[in-house]
Amino acid sequence: MSGEIKRSDRRNRKLVFACVGMVGLMLGASYAAVPLYDLFCRVTGYGGTTQQAESGADHLGKRMVTVQFDANVARGMPWDFRPAQREMKLRTGETGIAYYRATNNTDRTVVGTATFNVTPLKVGYYFNKIDCFCFTEQVLEPGQTVDMPVQFFVDPEMEDDSNADEVKLITLSYTFFERPPEQAESSTIQVSAVQE
Repeated sequence: MSGEIKRSDRRNRKLVFACVGMVGLMLGASYAAVPLYDLFCRVTGYGGTTQQAESGADHLGKRMVTVQFDANVARGMPWDFRPAQREMKLRTGETGIAYYRATNNTDRTVVGTATFNVTPLKVGYYFNKIDCFCFTEQVLEPGQTVDMPVQFFVDPEMEDDSNADEVKLITLSYTFFERPPEQAESSTIQVSAVQE
């Protein structure tokens, strides 16, 4: 009888260790999921995620595309945010620069972060940003208005993709979110500590 109890205890311990290990594995996977998904989207252009380039394309393509500019603010974001121009026509491989204008309508400093994508989603892989206000947080003082540039090109390799044959119109869309004040305060403290 005591031999059966010992075997049962061992089985129970193995089961507990297996369950704890599985929970640990699932917890680790959940923490890794966000950065891995972000990496996947950047590499593949999935979900309209654009690419980042150090410089412009090495050659021009033949196809003309129209890039439309869209601007949005999240609920509670106290900025006016809009594109300076509605659209731009350019050849694939040609570098374009567009401006978005933001105005802080409050009597306090507001820190904003922009998310972005392009549609149709399948062209995210071919849409390259050389420089963009979306790469960093934007800080606007009370009542301040700024023009923020985005420098980009559509990779001429898109012309070789039969799935993108019909693409003549691309929409570049941004949404600004306010960073919570507690994060802004901790960031300010860290910055001033680095400057000293």
